[in-house]
Formats: sequence, C-alpha cells, structure tokens
Amino acid sequence: MPHILWSLILTLHIAGMTAWVGGALYGSLILSPSLSLLDQTQRSSVHLQALRRFFRVVWHVMPIVLITGWLMIFHEGGFAHVMWTTNVMQLLGLIMAALFLRAFYGPYQKARRSLRPLPATFTSIRKLVFSVAALGVLTIGFASMGHGL
Repeated sequence: MPHILWSLILTLHIAGMTAWVGGALYGSLILSPSLSLLDQTQRSSVHLQALRRFFRVVWHVMPIVLITGWLMIFHEGGFAHVMWTTNVMQLLGLIMAALFLRAFYGPYQKARRSLRPLPATFTSIRKLVFSVAALGVLTIGFASMGHGL
C-alpha cells in the first residue's frame, strides 16, 4: 500500500508540473502572439480572461507541486540524502513560484484593475510567464538527468 501512495504523490507532482509549465508555454508562446489579430479592447479582454483562468489553476497547482516535491524528498531521507539534481529542481521550483507571485501581484493586478490596460503591462506579464516556462523546462531537464544517474 505505501508504494501506491508514493506513486500517487509522484503522479500529482508530475501532473501539476505539466499543467503549470504547459500552461505557461501555451500562454507565452501561443496565446499572447495570437491576440495581435484582435483589436485592442478585445485583446485586453481575452488576455485578462485567459490569465485569470491560468493564474487560478497555478494557485491550486503550485502548492501541490511544492508539497509533493518535499514529501518525496523526505521519503528519500531528507535534503542531505537526495541527488544534487533534486536540490536544483527545488531551487528552480521556488524561483518559479516567486516569479508567479511577482506576475500575479504586480502587472496582472495592475491590468485587472485598469479600465484600459496598457500593452506594456501584458508584455511584462508575458515575460514573467515565459521565464516561468523556461525554468520549468530546465527543471524537467534536471528531473530527467537525475533519473538517469
């Protein structure tokens, strides 16, 4: 039975990272550039709706990913007993969380409260979300590297 529990924790961790990194990649590389086809008012409206949904998902997924990661570390004997790649993954995950919080409490709140959000505000959100995506891909690389060692 304990083996099933750890498999479920790993599944939650991977599914959460998939939603977080995949959503960030989609938002920064596909959605944002595609919105240029709309007029400014429609673009802002669609962008804000998409960001609201994405941030809502991340608010639920981010703590799950961090907690399941720490649970797996403690299951392996603690931070002193895990491979260096696991410690790098944790550091990158914490930086991703900080960038998410920066995007959410900074430019996203500014855009949400504005009657006519400036394109520069959405650009700063996109840059932060892209940074999260890039760090997420790097984290996945370290996860793969650690698995092969």
